[in-house]
Amino acid sequence: MTKKVQQMQAFFGLQVTGKLDYSTMDVIRRPRCGVPDIANYRLFPGEPKWKKSTLTYRVKKYTSSLSHSEVDKAVEMGLKAWSTAAPLNFVKTTSGEADIMISFESGDHGDSYPFDGPRGTLAHAFAPGEGLGGDTHFDNAEKWTMGMNGFNLFTVAAHEFGHALGLAHSTDPSALMYPTYKYQHPFGFHLPKDDVKGIQSLYGKNILKVFSPKPFLPQVPHQPVPKAPAPTNPDHCDSRFSFDAVTMLGRELLFFKDRLFWRRQAQLKASVQPLSIRSSFPQLMSNVDAAYEVPEKGVAYFFKGPHYWTTRGFQIQGPPRTIADFGFPGNILHIDAAVHLRDEKKTLFFVEDEYYSYDEVKRKMEKDFPKSIEDEFSGINGRIDAAVEVNGFIYFFSGPKAYKYDREKEDVVHIVKSSSWVGC
Repeated sequence: MTKKVQQMQAFFGLQVTGKLDYSTMDVIRRPRCGVPDIANYRLFPGEPKWKKSTLTYRVKKYTSSLSHSEVDKAVEMGLKAWSTAAPLNFVKTTSGEADIMISFESGDHGDSYPFDGPRGTLAHAFAPGEGLGGDTHFDNAEKWTMGMNGFNLFTVAAHEFGHALGLAHSTDPSALMYPTYKYQHPFGFHLPKDDVKGIQSLYGKNILKVFSPKPFLPQVPHQPVPKAPAPTNPDHCDSRFSFDAVTMLGRELLFFKDRLFWRRQAQLKASVQPLSIRSSFPQLMSNVDAAYEVPEKGVAYFFKGPHYWTTRGFQIQGPPRTIADFGFPGNILHIDAAVHLRDEKKTLFFVEDEYYSYDEVKRKMEKDFPKSIEDEFSGINGRIDAAVEVNGFIYFFSGPKAYKYDREKEDVVHIVKSSSWVGC
């Protein structure tokens, strides 16, 4: 017992006493990975690794904490964190046996490594090999989230996939493969140097991608994959066309749809050509959920899932943060639309059939919200995709229609096609 405690203390950089003192017990109590710490540096004994570069994965059992799509996204991003540094390709399958079988389990689940309930051991994964090799299990008793209110699934998944690829725990506290839990931003994450060295010692460098310490952009494929039909720009003059987000930015209006956006002067409704979101906002990549500008502060906010980015003009300021900063309840993982009311210095956030009011001066969500959109905004039908204030009117975009809302009359005064805003 004394020898094992000494080994653990040495691993974590503690004073080696062999006794279960306060600092040692503090480390023991932290939420952590279930793979043992004492290993052969960054690699498992015998240095097991996959003998192929294309690996299949399958989520066999999901958690009730998140939707299937959220789990799939966290898993995809966790795997791609590693394929940015090594020549590995991950292919999702929905049936049969995959190289990496992923599941959320409770208690004793048949692999001789039972889970212990909330906190404690969060997950474990098996080194590359036949049978259980590569399989990754998460404790279903934990509260899994896409943000910070609970255990972030991307953070834990990315760590466990390091084990599934052949990495053991690192003694470097800044490494992803350090054994205790430390939240990582899913958008903007890049592998620390220690993890890059470890994965490349097994699989070599990804010669098809020059690895640099830039934010991890999950949608960029790391190497050629079977050819798919070339993407085509959405027909913004189609009668069914709708926008994902709309905002003022300086003297311009910006309209977002999928991976593209349009920019035009607020007073000029001439036809404009789409631009790539990735070229102007590389951290956002595509699919902006909502956006709004606070002109008196000179900043704008862009929302995507449970995260948001702050910009000054077209320059993004710092890493993404979670929308919990605005005071949303923990169950709100994305917003549909946002509009800043310049005179009131308040911002309205729309989530499904309700909306919230945020005081930009006090920087806090107002009381007595959320309220019903249908009850408060007469004439607005359907889910709100985007919203923007122009010349004192609020323009609500819902599907293919844009509603001009007069706040004094408290009613819609005009309806046009959404696409008319970009020249159709």
